[in-house]
Amino acid sequence: MSEDAQELVYAVPRETLFYGVAAWRGVRREDVAGILRRVDEAGTYVPRAEAERDRTLKQIIPYLVLRDGGRIFLMKRTRAGGDARLHDRYSIGIGGHLNPGDDSALSGLEREWHEELDAGFVPPFEFVGLLNDDTVDVGVHHLGLVYLAEASGRPVGVRETDKLSGSFERIEVVRAVYDLMETWSQLALDAIDGPDSALGEKLRPSGGEAHR
Repeated sequence: MSEDAQELVYAVPRETLFYGVAAWRGVRREDVAGILRRVDEAGTYVPRAEAERDRTLKQIIPYLVLRDGGRIFLMKRTRAGGDARLHDRYSIGIGGHLNPGDDSALSGLEREWHEELDAGFVPPFEFVGLLNDDTVDVGVHHLGLVYLAEASGRPVGVRETDKLSGSFERIEVVRAVYDLMETWSQLALDAIDGPDSALGEKLRPSGGEAHR
């Protein structure tokens, strides 16, 4: 049996999650309280392989964008990763599925932080919004809880160097590989680095506390 078949992941029925709300594409910042409440209350753990086949479920994914001043932590996935849909794609998102034992999205994100990154600190995670994209297969099955964090000059590296490379890069470098990014990273980058404000302002979301 494969590792994915054995793994249990937290998922919420799509119909319940989006009750009274039209599905959107991008990062939703406003009117998310009801959706977040249903994330907390209406989910259950199901085998990952089952969830990946069931379009009526949305797997919940904490998704962190890490900055260091004006730079963003940019990663590239290799072909050694488990999800072939993401091979050779760039990403600015750190995170993964919620598993049994995770008390909340934030505790799951902290676990992923330790599993994915080589860093001697854990920063505060600031909630930005909810990421949804039903236009691509991987997005149909997942809902992202987007967070921002600041490294403040402290070194960060990736642990699984066979599956990822990663470094802090200026926004021009990140934008240069935009077309090679996984779709979620494109949408997250657009949300924090759109054309209507300066980079520093966009990387500091106004309002909204971290979802716990």
